[in-house]
Amino acid sequence: MTLTAPDAADGAIRRRVHEAFLAEATAVSSGDPVAIGSRLAELIHDAAPLLPRSRHAALLAQLIDDVTGLGPIEPLLYDPDVSEVMVNGPGRVYVERSGSVEQVQVDIDEAGILRVVDRVIGPLGLRLDRSSPVVDARLPDGSRLHAVIAPVAVDGPYLTIRRFTVRALPLAAFDPGAAGPFLAWAARAGWNLVVSGATSTGKTTFLDALAGEIPASERIVTIEETAELALRQPHVVRLEARPANSEGAGAVTVRDLVRAALRMRPDRIVVGEVRGAEALDMILALATGHDGSLSTVHAGSAPEALARIEALALLGSAVPMGALRNQVAASIDGVVHLARSGAGGRTVSSVAEVAAAGRRLAAVPLFERSGGAVRPTGRRPARRARRAGVEAVRPEWFS
Repeated sequence: MTLTAPDAADGAIRRRVHEAFLAEATAVSSGDPVAIGSRLAELIHDAAPLLPRSRHAALLAQLIDDVTGLGPIEPLLYDPDVSEVMVNGPGRVYVERSGSVEQVQVDIDEAGILRVVDRVIGPLGLRLDRSSPVVDARLPDGSRLHAVIAPVAVDGPYLTIRRFTVRALPLAAFDPGAAGPFLAWAARAGWNLVVSGATSTGKTTFLDALAGEIPASERIVTIEETAELALRQPHVVRLEARPANSEGAGAVTVRDLVRAALRMRPDRIVVGEVRGAEALDMILALATGHDGSLSTVHAGSAPEALARIEALALLGSAVPMGALRNQVAASIDGVVHLARSGAGGRTVSSVAEVAAAGRRLAAVPLFERSGGAVRPTGRRPARRARRAGVEAVRPEWFS
């Protein structure tokens, strides 16, 4: 990226003013936005008294972001169409906007990237240094931050922010087609559902939309590694895992939280993502009456999702494979697979019912995307509603 002469000059002024402001311990610690803005305006005037008003105002806005927000990338987070911000080292910034990845011009150096990360992880008691070069954290709005520095990051530091979806999306936003009424029924009827898909296919957002069909009278416990779900029901208990502190102590894993949730009298358990040994605890919980639960898993298809859950459940356990498969078949009712469309949108690709097929698990497709739309396969589900008082499935959904 080539900077024009005014851009380069403004960048130099911005760095000098920022350094001067940080040197003033009283001003930095005041925390008063008005006082911070006034002092920054004075420092800009002292550094460049002949600066045109428009450039002065632009510099002031940038410096306020530097001091109180996330620096040069803060304006990107104001754009409601931006779902992900990716910093591939100094001056190399990309965003995902409306499903498409594009490069944007952002003047940020290595020190600026590290300042952004430190502003987020500092209050959380997390660390990022050469002995601990990878960190995950959550922004106040629920967005996820992931940062990697040397020696792991070759051209870094690298920074990725996956934005929290401010507005709740309905199931229809994922173009479920003919499967829409059935999915809403399955959530109300207490089916245990797993949402699968590759990275950035909208699994968590879809999970949020699917959970929106759960009746408001039920007590829901959500468990996430980084809290993102924002359920609208009134009786929701949100649990978030915690990494170890700088001394290596104090970690609370998703597996710990699954066990804790069982003691909290849940009607539903929603696990944001299963990616470790907590899969076994979740399966055992579902098999003991905690029906109507939801979760997500990284997988390339519905059958792969079942295989991955099996593999994760075997981590650190001595459960025989046959017994484990029986538990999975008894506890998980269906798999909803998501994929990215050619235009970059997130869509429902298939809906399958879980069935035992001899010594293996089968994902029997009920709906599949064909010709640009989700259509019924003609098969009807063998499983019934797990909740009393819920109407039976309608035959017309599957024909």
